[in-house]
Amino acid sequence: MRSSQRGLPDEDVAKLVAEAERRLPELSESTFKKVQTTIKVYRAGVAVPSDELRQFVEANLREIVNGLLAPGEPELTMARTTGKRRAEQGLPLPEVVRAFRIGFAEVWKLLVEAAERGGPGMVKTLVSAATILWDRADDFAEAISETYRATAAELAAREREQRSALLEALFSGQRLDQAALWQISELLQMPIDGVFLVVAAESPELGKEALPSIESRLDASNLGSAWRLTPEAQVGVISLRSMAAQASVLELLRRHATSRIGVSPAFSGLVNTPRALHFATVAVAGLPSTQPGVFQFDDSPLTALVASAPEEATQLAHQVLGAVLRLEDEGVVLLEALQAWYDCAGSTKDTADRLFCHPNTVRYRLRRLQDLTGRSLTNPAHQAELLTALRAIGTYPKGEPLPPPLA
Repeated sequence: MRSSQRGLPDEDVAKLVAEAERRLPELSESTFKKVQTTIKVYRAGVAVPSDELRQFVEANLREIVNGLLAPGEPELTMARTTGKRRAEQGLPLPEVVRAFRIGFAEVWKLLVEAAERGGPGMVKTLVSAATILWDRADDFAEAISETYRATAAELAAREREQRSALLEALFSGQRLDQAALWQISELLQMPIDGVFLVVAAESPELGKEALPSIESRLDASNLGSAWRLTPEAQVGVISLRSMAAQASVLELLRRHATSRIGVSPAFSGLVNTPRALHFATVAVAGLPSTQPGVFQFDDSPLTALVASAPEEATQLAHQVLGAVLRLEDEGVVLLEALQAWYDCAGSTKDTADRLFCHPNTVRYRLRRLQDLTGRSLTNPAHQAELLTALRAIGTYPKGEPLPPPLA
């Protein structure tokens, strides 16, 4: 705050100030009306109720007028109160300061009228009053601005903390009751029962975003999103306008992928976000660890079942395919043949075409796998077990061994 070393004004200035004090109710009403009609954010009493605005105008004008007679530092309590209150109400700072300038202009107008009635000799007095008044205007503007900015910074920090806590609850599922869901929905401006995707983008470095500016890029496509940075990944939930919007999201992610990015299946309801994050994380692991890419989790019921119980699925894979997994290179070839056979709906010819080998080679590999596992591809129950075990293996990074079975 600037230091003010002004002394008491002379008697003529005091007379002008006394006139302003006497006419304070009239001054307050004229200032109130001018602020409401001139400044859009104050109109209709929506952002600031009319009764409140009138009270603040009168209290601030009283502080301004009283300050014209006070030596040294002015009293700025009401100015600071106003700056804090308007920041809490979300009004733009330039408009708040502009309202104060209107108030000072109205005080000046009243002083000029009083000086004119006093005759030509009051000109020098009016100059003295002007010097004091506009010095006070600078003091008020500085106090308002400082308090407003401090309050706005505090509110922004508080909102960031609240947003972070709510996102943590959303992704973890902890304390995610109906009240919390409504709060999250309101803060993120996302419908509780909308359609969503969850994205998990592996961080290239600790604390570094894998997808910088992704929120603004999605905003440009009219897609709302909310993101959180963890030590391992940048995770986000995206609100889709429709199921068809998936394609544009995936295309956007592919254009900007600099690391491995997993995407959940599209799902309904914010309450299912924790489960979708698990699927997105599983999808990350399905990509080669040495190159960037985007992979969307298979939304088939079987894959979802396997991913929802990873330890049990791993145990099943060892139980069903353990003998094949222990063969290392040959085991990889046999599992590739089995996966291709499922993908080709059990057609040996189509499987051979896909693997670029003879149908007899496919038959040999499948017989070898059946002998090792003790399961027949003509038995529906055995087929289901083999397919489930394959899906369990697929939830781990390619080329990396499964965790060992439980003892």
